[in-house]
Amino acid sequence: MTADFTTEPTTAPASDTTAETRQDRFERGMEVLDRVDGESGQRVIDALADINPELGHQVVAWGFGEIYNRPGLSPRDRQLVTLGMLTALGGCEPQLDVHINAALNVGLTRDEIAEALLHTAVYCGMPKAINATFVAKKVFGERGLLKDS
Repeated sequence: MTADFTTEPTTAPASDTTAETRQDRFERGMEVLDRVDGESGQRVIDALADINPELGHQVVAWGFGEIYNRPGLSPRDRQLVTLGMLTALGGCEPQLDVHINAALNVGLTRDEIAEALLHTAVYCGMPKAINATFVAKKVFGERGLLKDS
């Protein structure tokens, strides 16, 4: 799944004066989640359903319906920030997998992602940058994007 996400989101976040239901926020979040993460995002929500469905709801309604849907950054730029933060945190390889796929979905190239992860080595350290790069290698392999050796 690839889409053109070079423009700002078309749906503005709800203003403080808008009466909006919990279900409205969730539905808006699902639209954004589907556009950005596709099947990977849905798998995360499904995996939370039997242990903590409220966490899944908040990921969708707040994370995607409110934060990812804000007009201040493009989806592409949000993914660059997310890749850097997940790399800096370390131990977030499953989330990096989802967000490297999302980065490709919103228009980042394989080379741009690799460059962003190289850049993290300066600020996060080599081990974290290497771990993140190995996650990218896995995703690129699954998507047929590895360069010929």
